[in-house]
Order: sequence, then C-alpha cells, then structure tokens
Amino acid sequence: MAEIKILWVDDEIDLLKPHIIFLEKKGYEVDTCTNGTDAIDKIEQEIFSIVFLDENMPGISGLETLMIIKEIRPTLPIVMITKSEEELIMEEAIGSKIQDYLIKPVNPNQILLTLKKNLDSPRLVSEKTTSNYQQEFRKISMDLMDVRTYQDWVKIYRKLLYWEIELEKIQDEGMVQILETQKKEANSLFFRFVKNNYEDWFYEDEKPVMSHTAFKEYIYPKLKEGERSVLLMIDNLRYDQWKILEPIINEYYSVIKDEAYYAILPTATQYARNAFFAGLMPLEIEKRFPDMWKNDTDEGGKNMFEKEFLQDQIKRLGLNINTHYSKISSLNAGRKFVDNFKNISTSNHLTAVVYNFVDMLSHSRTEMEVIKELASNDKAYRSLTVSWFKNSPLFDIIKMAAKSGLKLYITTDHGTINATTPTKLVGDKNTSLNLRYKQGKSLSYEKRDVFAIREPHDVFLPKINVSSTYVFAKEDLFFAYPNNYNHYVKYYKNTYQHGGVSLEEMVIPFIELEPK
Repeated sequence: MAEIKILWVDDEIDLLKPHIIFLEKKGYEVDTCTNGTDAIDKIEQEIFSIVFLDENMPGISGLETLMIIKEIRPTLPIVMITKSEEELIMEEAIGSKIQDYLIKPVNPNQILLTLKKNLDSPRLVSEKTTSNYQQEFRKISMDLMDVRTYQDWVKIYRKLLYWEIELEKIQDEGMVQILETQKKEANSLFFRFVKNNYEDWFYEDEKPVMSHTAFKEYIYPKLKEGERSVLLMIDNLRYDQWKILEPIINEYYSVIKDEAYYAILPTATQYARNAFFAGLMPLEIEKRFPDMWKNDTDEGGKNMFEKEFLQDQIKRLGLNINTHYSKISSLNAGRKFVDNFKNISTSNHLTAVVYNFVDMLSHSRTEMEVIKELASNDKAYRSLTVSWFKNSPLFDIIKMAAKSGLKLYITTDHGTINATTPTKLVGDKNTSLNLRYKQGKSLSYEKRDVFAIREPHDVFLPKINVSSTYVFAKEDLFFAYPNNYNHYVKYYKNTYQHGGVSLEEMVIPFIELEPK
C-alpha cells in the first residue's frame, strides 16, 4: 500500500503523531505540514493520493487553502477536519467539492474508514458487486427455467437491467460478458413465451396491460379525478434508458408508480403508438377511421392522426376535458414548445407530447458513421441518451412542468434492440420494409427465426391483401434479402431496430411522477 500517499495539514500536527503512526503501520505513507502555504507548495511539487486539511489554521484558512488546491489539482480528494460544527462552514466546504468532513477530535478508525471510502471504494464496490452478481446469476438462471407468466418476465427483465447497469459501473468485462450471455438466453426463452401466448392475450381475462389499454389503465383514472397532467411519449425509449434518466429527473419529480407494460406486435411506431392514443388495436382503428389508417405499403406518414385518435378515446371514455397534443421532431420545435408551455399547460387538463428524438437517434445511427461510433453498444447508447437529455428541450419541459405543480407521465410506444444477426427472407415487391418484421404474401423465411401470424385478424392486425402474413424476428435478428445479401448485412448489422420480439422492444416503461 506504499503507493498511497497522504498529506496531513494541521497547525497542531505534533498532537496527531499517534494517528500518523497508526496509518503508517497500516501501510500508508504520511507527509505533514502545519499551514496552508506549505501545503500548497508540496502539492505543486508532489503527487498525493488524498489530503487531510484542518479548517482552522493561522495564515490562510483551510477553506482558502482548499480552493487553491482545487485549482492546482481539481481531482485530488480532500477531507476537511474541523472543531466547528457551524452549518455555514460545512456548506462552504461541501460546496468546494470536498470528499468528506470530520469533526475533531477524530479517532484513528474514523480516519481509516475515510481512506477506505475514498481510496479503496472502487475496488471494494467492484469486488462486492461481482460477488453479488455471481450469486444472483445462479438465481436468475433458475428463475428462467421456471418462468410462467408475463409478470415473471417483467421481474426477470428488471433484474437483468439492474445488474447490467451495476456491472458497467465497475468495468468488469468478464462479468459483463456473462450477463450478455444470460440476456441472450432470456430473450430466447421470452421469444418462445410470446410465440406461445401472444394470441391468447386478446381473448383471456389474465393478460398484461398493452399498448391499446395503457391509457385507459394508467391515465384515465387520474384524469377522471380532475388532475392536470403532462404526458410525455418519448418515442423508442427502452426501459434501461428510463432507469438512467430517472436519477436526473428525480431532482424535480418523485416516482409514484413505475410500471412495465407490453408493446403490441409489430413493435413499430405506426402500430404501437397509434394503438396507445386510440385505445384500439390497429384493425379496430382501420375499421373506425378508414381514411386515417395507413398500411405499410401506403404512401404518406403513418402517424398523422394521433391527436384525433386521442380525442376520440377521451370522448369514448366519457371525459369532458380540454386536451393539447404536440409532436416534437426537431430542436427548434422543442424550443418553441418550451416557450409556449405555460400557456398550453394552464389551459388544458392533459398536455400530451410526443418527443421523437430517441427514435431519430436510433435510426440516425444507421445513417451516420459518427453516431454509429458513439453508440456502438448498449452502454454507449445509454450514455449518449443521457448526454442528449441533459441539454434537450425535453428536460426543460420536465422542469417547467414540475415548477407548475403538474403530474407527469413518462412512457413510450416500443423499445429497440441492437440487431446483430441476419436471417434470410424472400418476399414480393409489396412486402413491408421494416427489418424486424415483415407483412406480405408468399413470404419465404427460416421458420425457427420468426413468430409468424398467418391470420392477422386473430390478433387485430390489418392486412394488405387476403393472404397477408406477418412475421416477427426473434431475439436480435434482422431480415436480409438474398439479393445483395452481403451489402445488406454490412449496412444494417449492429444497428438499433424495432418491430420484432425481444424484451427490449416489448417490455416498456410507464412512469407516474409527482412534482417535488
């Protein structure tokens, strides 16, 4: 432990000799000085692991010394030691980014604990996290063999995401790879579960909340009570992305309910998002609004009437409330909405906002090499999401909503998955273009790689012609045509796609929050 070098600054350093001897016996190297000026000189010339700094010294004070040290070595950990318990001094020290704060008299074990916490913490956390996951790995593996219900899958998925984010913090590549293998196994079993149960969900009483029932289940009861609220539909937001945004939003909002519901198939915007706002399955939308529903092969935007669908659902639910709907697809549109937010939110019971940036980010990764490099895997994709969010109008909307005392709902229409493995499919010129699902006739594909629905009306999906079939890719597969196969694979491999069957695409967040 000789490489850990401590600088202890105290005008009564001789009285601390027993403490210093104690630390030296533990293997730490301790250098001392009696005033701030000498401490600054030492820090300019030598490298220390941590500084213990007395707050009350003759000459320049401990707080003044602290600020100068931070200018010289901004990342050097500093522990302030003082006789004073005045709140102002504590606040000044903490505001100057100290690592710890101790009140005299200190005992050797306090000092040792501070050193462990600030110098050994990464190693200790890494060892404990690894040990805990190794135990949990065995439990999750057993749970995967015994999973029976859609609720079980939500629990398992949440566990996997928790450990994925925890293991990333300690940067243990071996453990991360083990987790990735476990996630692959989970997705394989989840695909089998969906294939065996999806159609039954439309006819049985025991079924998950899904895209077309989420609004009625989660939002309608609160609107009926007269609460003013903001609904943020962040397109393409995965559950893991929500979990890393949660601590940022937590400064302004408290999470009241953290639910997971199931996106319908296809896990694509024109199906899942229209279903959410209409409160109807796509086939029902097509029948109720024949002029507004567009199939895969129709020209024009596929989500042009979400406002009308939402108003119709609210009317069917018997609510007599004012609503506002906005779709934000660019930075300028986001800023414009922020400028008008106060007027909009005060004159409406429900302000619904579709924010498209996460969707644009995932798709732009296919088109732009820079984005492709920045979001090369799930960890990088999450990091990029956080960087964008902190500087986005979306964050400004959330802060303004909190300031106005509005209830907030955050959700999405579907998730997305990093598609890494091609599977061949042949279809005619009218086959839909999505890489994770296809709708068409006379489709030829690897049966083991897809969930095929040959009677779309059985699951309330429209069809282009009488013999239309839907096929959904499993796990992380994407469809590639045999013609120009190599080009297709090179272009789309390791890109984020949606439309198929995976935990990432189907198990999505619905969050209810109250302003702090």
